[in-house]
Amino acid sequence: MLVLRGSLAAVVAALALASCAASPTVVVDDPAVTGAPTAPDGQAMPGGLAPRGETVGGLVVDRVVDGDTVKLELDGDYVSVRLIGLNTPETVKPDSPVECFGPESSAFAKDSLTGARVTLEFDDSQGRTDQYDRVLAYVWRELSDGSLRQFNLESIAGGYAFERQYGPAPYAWKDEFVQAQRQAQDADAGLWGACQD
Repeated sequence: MLVLRGSLAAVVAALALASCAASPTVVVDDPAVTGAPTAPDGQAMPGGLAPRGETVGGLVVDRVVDGDTVKLELDGDYVSVRLIGLNTPETVKPDSPVECFGPESSAFAKDSLTGARVTLEFDDSQGRTDQYDRVLAYVWRELSDGSLRQFNLESIAGGYAFERQYGPAPYAWKDEFVQAQRQAQDADAGLWGACQD
């Protein structure tokens, strides 16, 4: 499952073209009824969520690398996708120790995303790829009832990830991610309760 660098530009171009096609977007009005994102403790997350940027849907996550990076197949190529707006404790970084709550963060991502149908949302403020040639996106899980749940926000709200802005430009979901992190900290959720000095 090696990302072929020569074909990455073609894959990114295909993602851009595919995003022009209509993709299923559901605006959630009532989290309790429609399955809007919930934190692991069952607390409802903000309703009315829908992608704000260009999207491409109907993709399947092949494998989870760690809590903030996944691989999926697009037109026969395996593409690494780095989730925008968050960072998780390290578990697979070469020459680095496994960090506190890293295994739990990775397990949450694996349980939530492995084999899941997803929609990728792009953010013009962040570009399409990072310095490691990974596609940058928000990952929305496509649920059986047709609704979408944004995994990036779920991960932060559950205390599995830190909100993180890379580079100078704020990303589109920054306000929501910062608020979700504050709530997770206040509740000692996930890493906030487990990794205190």
